[in-house]
Amino acid sequence: MKGHFMRQKIAIRLLSGAAMAALVLSFAPSAFAAGSGETAPAAVEQTFDPGTIGSFSGAFLAARTADVDRDYANAIALYKKALELEPDNTEIRERLMVASFLSGDFDGGVKIAEQLKSDVAVERITIVTRGLDALRRGDYAGAGKLFKYEGPNDLDRLMNSLLLAWSTFGEGKKDEALKMITDLKGPEWFAIFKNYHAGAMAAAAGDIHKARSLLNAAVVDKDGGSTAPDTYMRAVMALARLEAADGNKQKAADAIAVGDQFINNYAPLKALGDAIAKGDKPEQQVKTAAQGAAAVLFSIGGALNRQGADEAVALYLNVSHALDPDSADTLVLLGGLAEAGGQSEKAVEFYRQVPESSPLRRISELQLGLALATTGKQDEARKHLKALIESDPKDIRSYLAYGSVLSDAKDYPEMAKNYDQAIAEVGNVKDRSLWSLYFQRGIAYERLKQWETAEPNFKKALELNPDQPQVLNYLGYTWVDQNRNLKEGMNMIKRAVELRPDDGYIVDSLGWAYYRLGRFADATEQLERAAELKAGDATINDHLGDAYWRVDRKREAVYQWQRALVMKPEAAEIPKIEAKIKNGLPELTPEEKANAEKAAPATKDATKDAAEPAPKDPSSSGESGKAPVVEPTEASAADATDYTVIEGDSIWRIAKKLLGDWKRGIEIIRLNPDLMKNPDRLKIGQVLKVPAGAN
Repeated sequence: MKGHFMRQKIAIRLLSGAAMAALVLSFAPSAFAAGSGETAPAAVEQTFDPGTIGSFSGAFLAARTADVDRDYANAIALYKKALELEPDNTEIRERLMVASFLSGDFDGGVKIAEQLKSDVAVERITIVTRGLDALRRGDYAGAGKLFKYEGPNDLDRLMNSLLLAWSTFGEGKKDEALKMITDLKGPEWFAIFKNYHAGAMAAAAGDIHKARSLLNAAVVDKDGGSTAPDTYMRAVMALARLEAADGNKQKAADAIAVGDQFINNYAPLKALGDAIAKGDKPEQQVKTAAQGAAAVLFSIGGALNRQGADEAVALYLNVSHALDPDSADTLVLLGGLAEAGGQSEKAVEFYRQVPESSPLRRISELQLGLALATTGKQDEARKHLKALIESDPKDIRSYLAYGSVLSDAKDYPEMAKNYDQAIAEVGNVKDRSLWSLYFQRGIAYERLKQWETAEPNFKKALELNPDQPQVLNYLGYTWVDQNRNLKEGMNMIKRAVELRPDDGYIVDSLGWAYYRLGRFADATEQLERAAELKAGDATINDHLGDAYWRVDRKREAVYQWQRALVMKPEAAEIPKIEAKIKNGLPELTPEEKANAEKAAPATKDATKDAAEPAPKDPSSSGESGKAPVVEPTEASAADATDYTVIEGDSIWRIAKKLLGDWKRGIEIIRLNPDLMKNPDRLKIGQVLKVPAGAN
């Protein structure tokens, strides 16, 4: 199926629910993806000697590339090399400071922040990090002086006021610190943050009555919770801990129930509820000024989390981790960011640090098993996850995690056995959340070519969760591919697209289903959209090439197949794609032609001009009809067009938006030499040269 089914695995999101992430700094590198780190620097070992680079531009461009790749060890080394060549380059020093924080080297970042404390461009980051360093060292008065803020920005005022209050708390002025929070004036959205932090502070001060009142105020603030779900859930858990510690087990359970209504099946809350139900009295998460400051970074940043802000998430989480190294949720999130950044070994380190006493310990153990598999330690990952299943056979998350590892390894017999065991353990209950077990078992048996066993599992999954788009897509597509239940199958796929209109894989399924039915024009329309939604997927581009060929857009077909090869398809598909590049697709059979002609009147005209430039005609390549593979070329000033900067732009986001790959930001820098020293300070309305042909 050209990889279609292999992409339909369920993502194992053990921390699904709240945004639980994200801190946005007033100054943050605009191109970085998810970073990771801890208090020790160097997330990735250096792979070459920076001393071999002899020019500033060479060191700078190499550093930026390492930065974008989240290779902070090399980025730091290369920025230092660039500074050796241009010691007075303030912009490079700024980049070095941020990379240090992103790598987890808080002390190194603070040292540079001290050097840059007079630099207005990074004033917010240097003030905040220097203040946090003072607070961490116990210099609460010094921290308080730095946190005083008189500017116009509400968010900065809220953050600094909360940090100032926690610094005052650290000085022992507990009543004064609490009053600073409760008296803080601001817009309505301040309330959730004020009530949570004031409640946490009152609890840390031992004022149970006041803490209960403030935390209850946070918990009833559902509107505030919608704005800041991370802070809301922390308030719920703080209240539950407080009630459990005070001997009010039922009130603790009531708080857990309120949180479960707000975010169903939120793993950290469930773990806390289980611990309290067993009679445990978990300690409060925030007990010290440093932990309070870490909570400020975590909670406000979580409310500001936006897609594409991964670099800011990593930056603030690393700083928060430096202040509160044992914070389990921060460690788990840093592990997730490390995995997202391709740093699985680093993720394993974070997951191992989660305290055994934490309700999140089991979550971290499950994520640890997944990360071990990603590092190539399959045997260790399997052993680890099987042990977790044995320790709690009723925890379906363990089966999902183990099943994910087995699916990646294509061990479908063991995968089927795993889900057979899971379903036997949970019994024949009609719990909506169990749909994923049946779906995954269906996939396992489908891959084993046991459709008679697979199909009932997909139907059971839909019985439990009728509008689950992945199941609708999988079952519907399979029926169409088998040429049975065609109408129902197509309706399922269309419904999946309605539910997930921006999911390139599901849109690809619809396009490929049209292709299988001989509706090539409809297939082309959908597959073009899929390629836009999910750029860089070999299977989608391969499918699009097939569709182009059938609507007589043969040059574009060859181009798409060439692109598919560059995108590293599954090994089994490579010779098939190469054969199509050389020979095209075989002629349709008479039956296929009849089906296509029958379908054609209901379709749109798909013979419009090509959306992308066509490669050289294969017949003129001089290589027996084999077309040359299209490779990216270096940008040149003669081959460029203008682009006007808009709000929110950065070099790297422009490259992603126009060229499909943020690494190509280097090409834009080369076309605009004045950006060389500082590519991050673009101005709205600024006109840049970008490679010709950009979208």
